[in-house]
Amino acid sequence: MTDRGGTWPALIELTLARLREFAREPEAVFWVVAFPLLLALALGIAFRSRGETPVHVGVVEGPGAAAVAGLLERSGGFEVKLVPGSRQEVALRDGEVEILVVPDEPPTYRFDATRAESRLARLAVDDALQRRRGRADLWAPREDRVTVAGSRYIDWFLPGLIGLNIMGTSLWSVGYAIVQARTRKLLKRLAATPMRRGHYLLSYLLARLVFLVAEVAPVLAFGWFVFGVPVRGSLLSLGAIALLGAASFGGIGLLTACRARTVEAVSGWMNAVSVPMWILSGVFFSSANFPPAMQPFIHALPLTALNDAMRAVMLDGDSILGVGAPLAVLAAWGGASYVAALRLFRWQ
Repeated sequence: MTDRGGTWPALIELTLARLREFAREPEAVFWVVAFPLLLALALGIAFRSRGETPVHVGVVEGPGAAAVAGLLERSGGFEVKLVPGSRQEVALRDGEVEILVVPDEPPTYRFDATRAESRLARLAVDDALQRRRGRADLWAPREDRVTVAGSRYIDWFLPGLIGLNIMGTSLWSVGYAIVQARTRKLLKRLAATPMRRGHYLLSYLLARLVFLVAEVAPVLAFGWFVFGVPVRGSLLSLGAIALLGAASFGGIGLLTACRARTVEAVSGWMNAVSVPMWILSGVFFSSANFPPAMQPFIHALPLTALNDAMRAVMLDGDSILGVGAPLAVLAAWGGASYVAALRLFRWQ
């Protein structure tokens, strides 16, 4: 199909049409701009830094319980509560306490060994009780307590939230719009025009890039002013990474929608693409929690590459050259997806 109307005027008009479609959907603006801010606020408050939190210890009621509780309280750093014998399992299960002390001679520690905080509580409780019973230490160690900027959960989470937002809006705004136009028979009409197929698909990518500032800037500003999230690297580098990420996921969105005939079908494809990355790509928790055998696959995912590059620039202050490997992954996904979508796309 030839383009008798000129390349740039046609592409510009198509891109402007995509922008108008988005601006006329207030629901889309809410999910792109407001929802990430609400999510950052909720998780930032839930996982805020609370200083040195006490160890929550339960002492099982019975002979000697008051004496053990008193020893721990005088040691400092413990929040002690007496637990009836019938509520031991419930207190551990619901996280009311991290460890239970049964006041025998010697005492018995009941805790869930699969929980790291319970194992640490066991060491702290045993150390405090042994000291109170007269144990002498061989030396008094020196302590150097530090607070590393960027180590809070919100510092780590915010770059992942930006990556997640870029992925979600790129997939849904591109894929859903194309399939909706197909179901309404609009693509069938466009097929009769001299418009190039490549221009039509590229206009969706360009429209996504225009709205990128409205997606990324509010989240960055919110994190900076509300939670003091640092941005140690260059804002230009961060913008370039976001730009490449949006283009990459826009290409993936085109590929998911190039043959889908119904909204239900494209929704299924986009969920199949995005949900595994929600889990594996280090958005809400580190991808290092997965087994080593899965790490090559995880690092080959585009959202993992985007999140890693974002965190490297924001938290470590890396330059754009320092994140070349994840950017290469993003470029490969975007380029391959766009080329495949261009070859597989059908108007009807």
